[in-house]
Amino acid sequence: MKTFRKTISIILCALLVAQLGICAFAGSDYTIVNPYEEVIWSGDGAWGAYKGTLHSHTTYSDADDTLPVMVKEAYYQDYDFLTISDHGITGVDWNKTPAIQPLYLYQYIIDNPYEHLTDEEYEQIQNGTYPLRDGTTPRGKKMVPVLGANEFNNLSLTKNHVNGFFLEGNTGSGFIGLENEYGFEQAISFIEENGGLSHINHPGDWLDSNSNPDVVNDPEKIKFFGDLILKYDSCLGIETLNERNGTTGYDRILWDNLLMYCLPYGKNVMGYSNTDAHHTGTVDTSYMYFMMEENNVENIKETMQSGAFFSLTKKLRPNDKIGPYGEELDVANEGFADPMFTSIKVDGHKVTVTAKNSTTLQWIANGNVIYKEAIGTEPVTIDLDTFKDVEDFQYIRAELFGEGGLCHTQAFAIDDGSEPLKFVAEEVSFIDKLVTFFKGTWIWSIIGEIARAIG
Repeated sequence: MKTFRKTISIILCALLVAQLGICAFAGSDYTIVNPYEEVIWSGDGAWGAYKGTLHSHTTYSDADDTLPVMVKEAYYQDYDFLTISDHGITGVDWNKTPAIQPLYLYQYIIDNPYEHLTDEEYEQIQNGTYPLRDGTTPRGKKMVPVLGANEFNNLSLTKNHVNGFFLEGNTGSGFIGLENEYGFEQAISFIEENGGLSHINHPGDWLDSNSNPDVVNDPEKIKFFGDLILKYDSCLGIETLNERNGTTGYDRILWDNLLMYCLPYGKNVMGYSNTDAHHTGTVDTSYMYFMMEENNVENIKETMQSGAFFSLTKKLRPNDKIGPYGEELDVANEGFADPMFTSIKVDGHKVTVTAKNSTTLQWIANGNVIYKEAIGTEPVTIDLDTFKDVEDFQYIRAELFGEGGLCHTQAFAIDDGSEPLKFVAEEVSFIDKLVTFFKGTWIWSIIGEIARAIG
């Protein structure tokens, strides 16, 4: 009898301890910060999902097609807003000629003319009365021009490009910029000083991650980009997806690393997706859907900062870690419907999503896939308290795969209530400054390009 009672006591104690452990785990004190919290998904006052890009080009810089051709193609492809961010040229109204840069006068030689919209075309595009491809049927909804954008470091050999936004007048036109690390900070600092916002363009192109994918996990490179994002409030994040992702196939992994680097300081890192279109064939590649009450410049600017948007691409190489799995994603210009989130709700430690045009949902935390499931139109819920390592999560983010491509959310920060770290820029020695400056010169870059060609 005593043995029996002792056994029961041990079992009861074990159950009690287990229960207390479960309760303590389930009741962990953290908050899921939802970037879509303000969005009204359905019913009266429902917000719209507005398609757009913050990065595209014309023959005013190095594109193959003129401004009217590029603008009209985006209009035909149902874009709701469009940003022309030519290299070293700050965008103006599409019925005017921007500040011409001598570097791009070669366009005349190869018979790529400088052109802008007529006053009538510009007005019709902005009110939706401009006809579709058939030449007679009005589209019925406007396309908003996002002006004052510029892709900085227009003479860069190393592709250390930064997009600046909402710059006044010709601010930034003719900004040549230097190379490598020096040029990145030079551009971001200039944009902030002039009241603009910025994001870092196609970082994988500068990192050359195609030939060395592991570079996106290099602590020095993560620190470099992370420190820029932390140092400059106006620098909102990076492009995670760009055009056909030919040089940027690993930038989602870099983004995960930057989230883990920056979130302890209380700053989220936005992940943008842009066409970077230089001709009409790449208008249907990578873009975003902004969730907004109304389609206007003020809301676009606010959404860029709040993170209430989704990033989408139609072409991406396989990736065993976070997908696409097995084979390349390549559906640009195929006419497939975009995978898209139709609602996201956070309730305590649970997140419920619904979607359309999607086959697979996955959630990523700290750079690793923690959940993957088939998804149709029915809601799918995850409960973070069921994950054993949740106390280590700094964020979660969701991705959809479908016939029409890949769509990802912005990051949901996991806030445990602790005080954010205070970022203090490191003091740099004179010698290090000198080295960074020299690496920013064309001489260094030309030597590097020659060495790369020989290699």
